[in-house]
Amino acid sequence: MEKAITRFAPSPTGYIHIGNVRSAIYPYLVAKQTGGKMILRIEDTDQARYVEGATELIEDTLKWLGIDWDEGPIIGGDHGPYFQTERKEHYVEWAKKLIAAGRAYADPTSPEQIEAYREECRKNNVPFLYRNYRPENTPEWEPGMPLRFKTDPKDYSWHDEVMGDMKTGPEVLDDIILIKKDGLPTYNFAHIVDDAEMGITHIMRGVEYLSSTPNYLAIYEALGIEHPKFVSLPHILAPQGNKKLGKRDGAKSVTEYRDDGVLPEAMLNYLACLGWNDGSEQEIYTKDELIEKFSIDRIQTSGARYDEVKLLWMNGQWIRRIADEEGIDALYSRTAGFWPESAKSYSDEYKTSVLSIIYDRLKTLSDLRTMTNYFFEDPTIDLSQIIDNKFLKKFSEAEIEDLLKKSIAKLSGVENWDENTLQDALNELLAETEKKPAELFSLIRLSLSFAPFSPALNLTLKVLGKDLSLARLNAVARTI
Repeated sequence: MEKAITRFAPSPTGYIHIGNVRSAIYPYLVAKQTGGKMILRIEDTDQARYVEGATELIEDTLKWLGIDWDEGPIIGGDHGPYFQTERKEHYVEWAKKLIAAGRAYADPTSPEQIEAYREECRKNNVPFLYRNYRPENTPEWEPGMPLRFKTDPKDYSWHDEVMGDMKTGPEVLDDIILIKKDGLPTYNFAHIVDDAEMGITHIMRGVEYLSSTPNYLAIYEALGIEHPKFVSLPHILAPQGNKKLGKRDGAKSVTEYRDDGVLPEAMLNYLACLGWNDGSEQEIYTKDELIEKFSIDRIQTSGARYDEVKLLWMNGQWIRRIADEEGIDALYSRTAGFWPESAKSYSDEYKTSVLSIIYDRLKTLSDLRTMTNYFFEDPTIDLSQIIDNKFLKKFSEAEIEDLLKKSIAKLSGVENWDENTLQDALNELLAETEKKPAELFSLIRLSLSFAPFSPALNLTLKVLGKDLSLARLNAVARTI
């Protein structure tokens, strides 16, 4: 395959959402797979929607995901500048070529007059096309005046690498604006100029741009340049599958997911597979595997439904994978900021031991805040949790007290406080009390944690330590 030159060209207009990020992942994978380049370009010509700090947020998000660009802001390259507001002279130069060829003209029409034309079309129930109101005598264009493309309406056909062969008639062609009154280009013109100058071979963007492609083809043709390959990405749909995913559908920004404890490996994995698969049953992919296996011809043509439950499941898989393959210390190094406030005074060694027995229950790292409190502070004794427990409610308070005292006596005699010795003692206690594991172990587990669930009982006892474990059991026994 030829070396692909791709680009990710976001607008700095706010947080970077799920759809934005997938539009960065696919060009990154294609570029890396072919030994090519991915260029990061900031399309900041819509100054009315510009948000301070948005560019830095885009860069930070890409770095977090492990998507490194080969040219662009911060690192530079051969095709800068990489902010469109810094490329104004480039657009003017290409605009003058169109003017000289008679394919662009200064537009003196006021916004009020254009709106009057629109209203006329509405009344007549016909589509508004500015080319039907094209001024006959136009002034010489100079910056500060809108510049329009002079279209030549005709049929167009093209191939989209995902959607296949496409064609359209002349009715969709119009005199679109190339350069606005403020001197900045529209997206319709700027991306064509930038892609040509930067040598882009593949344009990967949302399927919503398909309807504008004929106008783009007309501009390519007028400029005498060959267009790159078009790769239209299907919409990411709301969970119900009935519309394009939006803020109102509960989708958070990528930054929010990161702050909630979603791992970059999981986010990259999930979004890469949201609208693509390699034809296998595989669901967990490393970045290297995605680079190796990704192919444009496996991108689906229909919308992909966003499923946060699936994302969190995948994140749990990645948490376990890191712990099991790289070691618990590798996972612990990622947990800073996710522990409960009460854990601050505890050592890294102790928190690592807690993590080692709880990680397989985590969906996100932020679950540590709610699932590990009892390792760092004594839980509030709530006897109702014991009395109402489905395994214990058949016992009287006297029977529960007796079971606790027998448990305390047995555990007090354990000298080697390790998981195997503790498990042996618990098994002996089951035989001595003639109780079922669900009954006896639920009583001890609740007395230690008063949490909805906890790790294996012998592991919980080991991490808490002998003195603290016995102190908590005694405190509950005295309360009954």
